[in-house]
Amino acid sequence: MPKIKRETKTARSQRVAHILEALDREYGTELICYLNHETPWQLLIAVILSAQCTDARVNIVTADLFQKYPSLEAFAAADVKEMEQDIHSIGFYHNKAKNIILCARDLLERFSGEVPESLEDLTSLAGVGRKTANVIRGNVYHVPSIVVDTHVKRISRKLGLTLEEEPEKVEYDLMKVLPKDHWILWNIHIITLGRTVCTARKPKCGECFLKEYCPSCEEPVVFDGGKAR
Repeated sequence: MPKIKRETKTARSQRVAHILEALDREYGTELICYLNHETPWQLLIAVILSAQCTDARVNIVTADLFQKYPSLEAFAAADVKEMEQDIHSIGFYHNKAKNIILCARDLLERFSGEVPESLEDLTSLAGVGRKTANVIRGNVYHVPSIVVDTHVKRISRKLGLTLEEEPEKVEYDLMKVLPKDHWILWNIHIITLGRTVCTARKPKCGECFLKEYCPSCEEPVVFDGGKAR
């Protein structure tokens, strides 16, 4: 775990501000969704499929899936065994096939075919947890939301912004230290960083533009009053 000595609340706020400035400068501030979709319900299905799977693989599968099932009604009427074959190349396809069909039926029967906005309504849908709900709230309704995936949890811990392992607790910690206007961007930026620089197997600390603000860098920086030395 990162070791931060004598970091005051003010110092942490200053360090977080530097981190966000560096991320914005490197990656921009455009809200990007890596999952291909044309409608909110397509995004919802894509996010359900994305659990424990890469966005690139999901996009390959949904390219055919959304042509075969062009409406929520088509998904709701789908045969679960056939759906399993349609998404067979994605992990946990048994549960995902069942949940996608049940979710489509829920949307039609309970929400008139509309993807709901509230966290409570979204998490009441089959296959939808807090992470999936926050993706929808952020990308569809532009509600400030923090999405905690494996990259966000791992790198937020490396940066010393949380000590938690449970995604929901990580989310709450990040809500305390990140300004709302960067809640959605944090996921977008950290996914990019985690895929290219701060990789899980071999982080490229020497190349990282956040190294002077990261206590997990190979040569840890001691922060004193918000200044690295």
